[in-house]
Amino acid sequence: MESLSPNMYVNDVNSTMQFYNLIGFKSVMTVPENGEEPIWAMMQNGNVTLMFESFKNIEDRLPEISRQDGGSLLLYIKVKDINSFFDSIKDHVTVLHGLQKTFYGATEFTIKDCNGYVLTFAD
Repeated sequence: MESLSPNMYVNDVNSTMQFYNLIGFKSVMTVPENGEEPIWAMMQNGNVTLMFESFKNIEDRLPEISRQDGGSLLLYIKVKDINSFFDSIKDHVTVLHGLQKTFYGATEFTIKDCNGYVLTFAD
């Protein structure tokens, strides 16, 4: 195995891209690419790649995929300089747990994205 790039289903790819831009992700590719409302996007920050696809785009396929916002998963993302990163986004996102030191020695904080997905950032 070489990498893992989650494809997360969302109602609005455009607003999802705006949220992830806010926390430092950059757009790598969208479909369509011509400036129309995107139905799929790939975004990246450092070595972390996330993909977002609209529920509408899978209307007639993948009935196994839940059509609810959020999901029963937590994305655990390693970052450098966690204190500065937290300070730069904390007033713009929903913070579920502020900076805290864990029993296993990491410093972490947890947020909820605009779709209900939970992201924990750790150093």
